[in-house]
Amino acid sequence: MIPARIGSTRLKMKNLALINGKPLIYYVIEAAKQSGVFDQIVLNADHELFAEIAKHYGVDFYLRPEQLGGSSVKSDDVVYDFMRKHLAEITAWVNPTSPLQAGEEVKKAIKYFLTQKLDSLFTVREEQVHCLYGGRPLNFNTTEQFAQTQDIIPISRFVYSIMIWRNTAFNKAYKAKGYAFFCGKVGYFPISKESSLIVKTKEDLRLIDFIVTGREQKQGKKLEYDLIAQRGKQ
Repeated sequence: MIPARIGSTRLKMKNLALINGKPLIYYVIEAAKQSGVFDQIVLNADHELFAEIAKHYGVDFYLRPEQLGGSSVKSDDVVYDFMRKHLAEITAWVNPTSPLQAGEEVKKAIKYFLTQKLDSLFTVREEQVHCLYGGRPLNFNTTEQFAQTQDIIPISRFVYSIMIWRNTAFNKAYKAKGYAFFCGKVGYFPISKESSLIVKTKEDLRLIDFIVTGREQKQGKKLEYDLIAQRGKQ
């Protein structure tokens, strides 16, 4: 399922905002299609407007109940409602806020979920960077020489570009506790730097637009270096 809301607290009508001439939600629909792993792709939205978008891009549409359309609605409830209406063995949430995620990476995440026999999976970005939590060092020590970034323990930052659940495990946990995101055997799948770029604000959208536009213009161009210093030695 691809979730879509007409409203957004930080960026209004975010899913319809254009990136290089195409709406944000177009990119995740294409990635889901290109992955080739889904029996059905459903745009799960809170407004009929998205029905035309689903039709245009060749995917199915589901209008969720009105009470599941607000910004305060919990994701557990949205997933549970979707699973009740769309019977399946596995449900994947492919997020439109990560428009740079390619279909091949979606495919790899699904494969990892299956081979590891997981019940729930979440994409993360592993980063080797000095981090603080509550003002205190999280993965480095201030009482010794400053560690090089390549030597410190990487942190795993949640990205949410893909979330996957085994329906039986999710439903069992939800019925018992009222929440179920981290149900059963939980796994985390590291993704690329590009895929980890999330659209939440207008600034994020502009950054992604620059990347997509620039990538098309420089596709196939080789990495170049400034050789002034080298020429000076000759």
